[in-house]
Amino acid sequence: MKKVLKIIGGVLAVCLVLLACGVGYLTIREYRPEPVETLSAKEGHQEINQNEPLHIVTYNIGYAGLDKDMDFFMDGGTKVNPESKEKVEANLEGIQNILNEQDADVYLLQEVDTDSSRTFHINQQEYLEKQLDQNSVLAYNFKCDFVPYPFPPIGKVESGIMTMTNFSIDSASRIALPESFSWPIKTCNLKRCMLETRIPIKGTDKELVIINFHLEAYDSGEGKIAQSKKLAQKLQEEYEKGNYVIAGGDFNQTFEGMDTYPIIDKESWVPGVMSQEDLPEHFTFSNADNVPTCRLLNEAYQEDSQVYVIDGFIVSDNIEVTSIQNIDTQFQYTDHQPVFMQIRFK
Repeated sequence: MKKVLKIIGGVLAVCLVLLACGVGYLTIREYRPEPVETLSAKEGHQEINQNEPLHIVTYNIGYAGLDKDMDFFMDGGTKVNPESKEKVEANLEGIQNILNEQDADVYLLQEVDTDSSRTFHINQQEYLEKQLDQNSVLAYNFKCDFVPYPFPPIGKVESGIMTMTNFSIDSASRIALPESFSWPIKTCNLKRCMLETRIPIKGTDKELVIINFHLEAYDSGEGKIAQSKKLAQKLQEEYEKGNYVIAGGDFNQTFEGMDTYPIIDKESWVPGVMSQEDLPEHFTFSNADNVPTCRLLNEAYQEDSQVYVIDGFIVSDNIEVTSIQNIDTQFQYTDHQPVFMQIRFK
């Protein structure tokens, strides 16, 4: 009996040492971006004309791995990673076809992988740039050598939010958002951020400031609130400079008064709720409910799946929204659907 106990104790000791080494490695290698980082942007060949409409799309592409047949363990499903490289490639092709059909001037994309195990190290930024013939800027919000959970583990992740356009960008920045998790969980978790691009407007001294974002999803709620406040502060600062301001992306929150898709499944993931009071003066939400923009990943997509509207835009009052609609893709290639908006400058 003593010999058995010694063996069990030795095995436990080895496991604890390995666990400590793993946590130590992830702590040392943790992605720690600065509060504000300047990003390089390729020189565009187009200019914004203040008198012409502008078309913009926001779309969470779910790293081309969350198509209609997928579920996901964080939403109550069982799957972790896409089943094959061929599946990711097919999803990515479908996503780029959808984007091309919109023929937008600016695309705001979220969950774009550049070098991740889960998507077989396909550089989705390069692929979409080439297919849409547009320049892009990417800000990482998920960068980890190895995400050790669940089983099989997620593995290496390099992923971010990406803005694509052929307009000339004066500058681009990654602006950190408040973190939602503490050590040791934060070592291999997302580092949420805003991607700011500043585009001059022809014949004026004004800029169009575009903020791309993807707010917290799986925290207890405090993270989303803190990140929403930081976003609101940024919007106000830019408006006070006299600029035109558009923020777009994945809020991971529904919107007060938009009750088209009620929350029926309250046992799985439930989004927070944003209201006009969460925005600074001179700003309003711009979103649509003709079709949902996101589905719950507790199972493969069904006609009666839990769906939400959690994607859209915020615009300043010196901008007129002339059209906005959610594009119905039947969640074929990702768990989100794109939002298309047309605006005019006042």
